[in-house]
Amino acid sequence: MPLDMPLSAAAALASFLLSVSATRWLVSHGAAGRGPLDYPNARSLHSTPVPRSGGLAVLLGVGAPLVVLVALGIFAPELGWIAAAVLPVAGIAFLDDLGEVSRRLRLLAQIGAAFLLIGGGLRWALLDLPGWVLVFPGWVALVLTLVYVVWLINLYNFMDGMDGFAAGMALFGFSALAVLGWSGGATLFALASACVAAASAGFLTGNFPPARIFLGDAGSSSLGLFVAAFSLWGAHLGLFPLWSAWLAFSPFILDATWTLLARLARRERIWEPHRQHHYQRLVLAGWSHRRTLLHAYPIMAAAAACAVASPRLPPHEQWLLIGAWAMIYALIHLKVRLVERIASAEPS
Repeated sequence: MPLDMPLSAAAALASFLLSVSATRWLVSHGAAGRGPLDYPNARSLHSTPVPRSGGLAVLLGVGAPLVVLVALGIFAPELGWIAAAVLPVAGIAFLDDLGEVSRRLRLLAQIGAAFLLIGGGLRWALLDLPGWVLVFPGWVALVLTLVYVVWLINLYNFMDGMDGFAAGMALFGFSALAVLGWSGGATLFALASACVAAASAGFLTGNFPPARIFLGDAGSSSLGLFVAAFSLWGAHLGLFPLWSAWLAFSPFILDATWTLLARLARRERIWEPHRQHHYQRLVLAGWSHRRTLLHAYPIMAAAAACAVASPRLPPHEQWLLIGAWAMIYALIHLKVRLVERIASAEPS
């Protein structure tokens, strides 16, 4: 059965509606005192317990329409490997939502997921920068893929700390991948990306500030795995260089990586909770969740739009684009420091 536009639109709409319905049910389920709750801790920006089972809504919204497509004979091997990889990551993370799970067990699940993706041919095999390509030896590609997958899973988990933030990034980032897929003729890749974006949009109906439900570790870890897997899948299909996918998700990738390096430089224990991400610092300086989010969304949208345009640009313009975004993120860093300075100077 061919994958045409009406069928694709129906699948994406189903993702959205399933996620909306599941989100509403999980909110009411949590309000009745059932299911995992997110209690405030040292890195939290909320002050009262909130249900953290929303990742189940996103996974349902992504998985159910794709299962129906498989039943109709529409399938790609990469999707099977991605599904196999997300199961241990989401399963162990959901157990962590219900109660404490050791970091070692979570890491083992993430490494296992990375090996599953590698087994499915999804690996970081080359560095493809504008006008320059470096092919990695096999063992280097293996190590880089392991680090890449594990880092993105944890990165997304680190950045899931504010109402509407992680789901918003998924909405914009995977929408960009969907457009890149359609423009490159990879309709199933495009549809799968659109399903992740639509399911994230459906979850936002309960997660936009003030949030009534959180993704939980199961949701954020799964989205991080999807970012890693879909970026490798799209690059493998030749739809875009890997750095274009990085640009689409750069608001998260740059913040988390910069914060990690800064904490390492200060010799802090990077595995301990903290509130040093830029979005956390803005909220602590007095910005509301909504205000911070409404400043973040245009940046996410602009990064996604530039990611869509980037593969079609000549190399010199691609470098100009990369340089422009480096300057934008430097200015954002300075803006956050300025907001903090003004807040600290105000009388309490």
